[in-house]
Amino acid sequence: MNYKTILYTLNLLISIFALSGVNFDKFMKKNKPVEARVIIFILSFASSYLITNFIIDFIS
Repeated sequence: MNYKTILYTLNLLISIFALSGVNFDKFMKKNKPVEARVIIFILSFASSYLITNFIIDFIS
């Protein structure tokens, strides 16, 4: 398995874990938990991409 894939997966799991602690319901309309969950996943993918590229650039 490629080390980039491992880094992406690891950072994605850490990002989801970290962002799940934030209460996005306060920023969303009432009774919209699905939309809050989608925001968590979008932010998790974006942050894992940025963190992984930073780590790869830092190592090389």
